Amino acid sequence: MLNYKTTALQKYLRPARWAVKSLALSSLFVALSVQVNAEVLSAEHIAQRVDAADSGWQDEEVKARMTLYAADGRSVSREIRSRSLEVSDDGDRSLVVFDQPLDVKGTVFLTHTHDVGNDDQWLFLPALKRTKRIASSNRSGPFMGSEFAYEDISSEEVSRYTYDDLRSAACGEPFAAERQCHIYNRYPVDKSSGYTRQQVYVDQEHYRLLKVDYYDRKNSHQKTLTRNDYQKFGNYWRANQWVMQNHLNQKKTVVEWSDWKFSSGFQLRDFERSALSRYR
Repeated sequence: MLNYKTTALQKYLRPARWAVKSLALSSLFVALSVQVNAEVLSAEHIAQRVDAADSGWQDEEVKARMTLYAADGRSVSREIRSRSLEVSDDGDRSLVVFDQPLDVKGTVFLTHTHDVGNDDQWLFLPALKRTKRIASSNRSGPFMGSEFAYEDISSEEVSRYTYDDLRSAACGEPFAAERQCHIYNRYPVDKSSGYTRQQVYVDQEHYRLLKVDYYDRKNSHQKTLTRNDYQKFGNYWRANQWVMQNHLNQKKTVVEWSDWKFSSGFQLRDFERSALSRYR
């Protein structure tokens, strides 16, 4: 009788043991799946998605009004033109030409962004009829008196940063309450950068950069850039307004973009240092 009961009990427990094993295997597969998804959805992966979503436009030209606001609300505006060229085996090329007012008319700013190493930047000063190279140590300085630094004008190559702390949350002000963002930190590789880190907000629907919080070398929240009023041109999105708010000095710079043009046929020679004087 004892043997019969023992045998029956073993038969009864055997399915339960297999159930436990199946549950353990299922938990293992779920854990592995979560680990894989965590690796795929890393902060660097999101940055790569942002870069991929904005690749293939070849070249672009746009006009803009840049308005500088003092802490007391006084303002001054500048009329500028910008041209950019995609470079497949390196960082992009860009130049900014100042048309108004007269005291800055003819000033041209040229940037050669690189995937590896420091960017090359030059400023053509028409009053002196000479071109000044912007040293790497000066890239954290203000661009033409605005709240943008010289390094803020460079294209945002993925390799120029390291990344961490990816999370998902509401994008926050000034965006719609229901808009969700990928939020992560990126850290400049360049030791001469004026920032310790930047907190980036990317909308989850189109992988557009919506906001960047900049933290200075003291890790104080120095500035916030917001890109508003996005418009789609073919496959590419462009923000018609950039607002750079400085939280330390209460100054602000607003750039309003207009008249976007793509595929104008620009060449590398149009972005050489020797060509700057002809844009006056």
